[in-house]
Amino acid sequence: MATLLLNADMGESFGPWVMGLDEQVMPYVDLANVACGFHASDPDTMRLTARLAARHDVTVGAHPAYPDLVGFGRRSMACSALEIENLVLYQIGALAAICRAEGARLGYVKPHGALYNDMMRDPDKLAAIMRAVAAFDAELPLMVMATREPTPTRELARREGVTLWFEAFADRAYDGEGRLVSRREPKAVHHDPDVIVDQARRIALGQPLTASDGSELVLEADTLCVHGDNPESIAAVQAIRQALHEIEVST
Repeated sequence: MATLLLNADMGESFGPWVMGLDEQVMPYVDLANVACGFHASDPDTMRLTARLAARHDVTVGAHPAYPDLVGFGRRSMACSALEIENLVLYQIGALAAICRAEGARLGYVKPHGALYNDMMRDPDKLAAIMRAVAAFDAELPLMVMATREPTPTRELARREGVTLWFEAFADRAYDGEGRLVSRREPKAVHHDPDVIVDQARRIALGQPLTASDGSELVLEADTLCVHGDNPESIAAVQAIRQALHEIEVST
């Protein structure tokens, strides 16, 4: 069984405004999705986050978004495919420069918020993001959502010449297609730590989850997204890390 890597959104503070508990969650994750200034963060925060990741031997990934600081990148924007390609390339380049200054190397790309959701619904937007990644470094993996049927995404990645990492979520409910239930819907987000850890274990072991329509759903994932913006989420990350360690030891 391949190791399921833990990833978390990091570096989302902006100027004097602090968001997240990066120093507390960093020791428990493998991958840090660092905001690149379009939905959150600034050059100072980006560099401090890259330095913190390097201290804990955590791989830094670019977390590009729509240019939407006010909406935290959670609003879709009417950008053309070329505009999306260019804004993603711009953000990757900015964080890659920060990493280089800290003696590190950018390790992957994971789009944020509405851009992430839009690319999973629109093949043209996904292809634009893939072109940006390939133009910068075709060896950089692109993180995408694990769904019930990943074949179309795999085929598009093959045509565009990029590697994929499929991502699942421990604290979110899934619909019958294997997509995240909208946060506007009831029970879209899990809050019970036992439920979150159990879902993480099931994903790691390739066991079925129960989708919102009652069907069984098996997700093939390379990485699991966790959150670290409050003490309860930190405790959940610690419990997930321990559960995954126990799985690795037992197998």
